[in-house]
Amino acid sequence: MKIEIRGVERLSFRERQVVTLKEMGYSNDRISKKLGLTGSTVATLYSRAKNKGYEVVIIIPGDSLGLFGPDDEDGDS
Repeated sequence: MKIEIRGVERLSFRERQVVTLKEMGYSNDRISKKLGLTGSTVATLYSRAKNKGYEVVIIIPGDSLGLFGPDDEDGDS
């Protein structure tokens, strides 16, 4: 699985860190401890990033989901 953040160029370095960790499912408390920030700073950075607009795309290879067998070359079964 890969996570792609589109529009990341609009975000500051810290906003990128917070967005990445938030989108990976980390709590504000865990992010604040990991980055050495207060919980309110994490919340502020995440809010600013959302206001700047970005899009998260999760890329999951089809074969890792077990959706296609060896006979499904074209994926139409």
